[in-house]
Amino acid sequence: MIRTLAGVRHAVLDLDGTVYKGSTLFPWTLGFLEQLGRAGVGHTFLTNNTSHSRDDYVARLRGMGIPASADEIYTAADATIDYLRRELPNVARIALLGTPSLAEQFGQEGYHTDFESPQAVVVGFDTTLGYARLCRAAWWISQGLPYIATHPDLVCPTDEPTVLVDCGAICAALNAATGRTPVVLGKPEPRILEGIARKHGIRTDAIAMVGDRLYTDVMLAHRAGAVSVLVLSGEATREEAEAFEPPPDLIVAHVGELGDAFLSAMQT
Repeated sequence: MIRTLAGVRHAVLDLDGTVYKGSTLFPWTLGFLEQLGRAGVGHTFLTNNTSHSRDDYVARLRGMGIPASADEIYTAADATIDYLRRELPNVARIALLGTPSLAEQFGQEGYHTDFESPQAVVVGFDTTLGYARLCRAAWWISQGLPYIATHPDLVCPTDEPTVLVDCGAICAALNAATGRTPVVLGKPEPRILEGIARKHGIRTDAIAMVGDRLYTDVMLAHRAGAVSVLVLSGEATREEAEAFEPPPDLIVAHVGELGDAFLSAMQT
C-alpha cells in the first residue's frame, strides 16, 4: 500500500546524497528545512557512518550553513548506545573497534573502552583498526560476550581510488574467525528508526524516512512502518525505484520538491 505524507510529524533525513553531496550543500536544502518548520514537521539527520561522532556531524553541518544541534543528529552509534541501555543495562566496559571520535562519544555516555575485561564487544567503522585489537575482539567474541555491530555497511562510498572497508566487512572477518554473527543496529534495521521514534515520543508511522538509497533508506522505512521517500539527487535512479519491491511511497527529484509536498499535505 502506497502511503502519503498526511499524518507525518517527523522527517528523518539521510545525509550524503540527500542533504548534501560530498562537501557541497545542495542549493535547496536550507529552503526545505524552513518549509518543514512551516509545516510543523520536526527533523533528524541520520547516518550509519560511525567513524565520526555526533559532535563531528554537528560541526560538519554548521560548516555548511545548517544550524544543526546535537539533538537533531542520530547515528548508528546512538542506536547502539540505546540498545546497550535497553538490552544490556549492566554493561559498562566494551571492547570497541572504533575511531577515537567514536570512543569519545561512548565515553561521554558512560562506556569505558576495555580490551582486558570487557562485558561486550562493539564494532563500528574503524578507520584506525589495528591487527592486535581485531584479534583481541575476536577472542572476546569467541568467549561468548555480547557482540554488536553499529551498522551492516560493507564499504563506505568514496570517489577516491580505494575501497573503504566498513563495519560489515570488519564483522565478516570476525564472523569467519569466531563462527558468530552480531546484533546489527544501523540502516536498514528498524531498531535505528524505532530509537528516533522513542526519542521524540511518536510512532514510526508518523515518520517519513528520506534518502537516496533503496536498500538502506527505503528498506528501513518499509521494515519500520514509516513513509518511504526516495530522492533522486544521490545514488538511485527512477527506473531502479520503480522496479524495487515494494516501491518507495514517494519519489522526488530532491528535497526541495519534498518541502512543497509537505506544505501541500498540511493544507489537505
